[in-house]
Amino acid sequence: MKITVKYFASIREAIGQGSETLDTGATTLAGLRDELITRGPAYAQALARGKAVRLALDQVMVDEAALLSEGCEVAFFPPVTGG
Repeated sequence: MKITVKYFASIREAIGQGSETLDTGATTLAGLRDELITRGPAYAQALARGKAVRLALDQVMVDEAALLSEGCEVAFFPPVTGG
């Protein structure tokens, strides 16, 4: 299925782009994250398991069990702190 993936802050900087359209065989955000990690060192480092990464699906915060659908928008970003 075709989806749009957006990357923010330090993840965007590590990967070198803010967004991309992908064809994926993943059905969940966990599967998509694993698929992206295999794309190369920049993805592996930015999205590594054990690293704090927040996820949104169609602009709603979700966990990795969320199901993907054709044309959806996924966002990956690091936790944000304020002061």
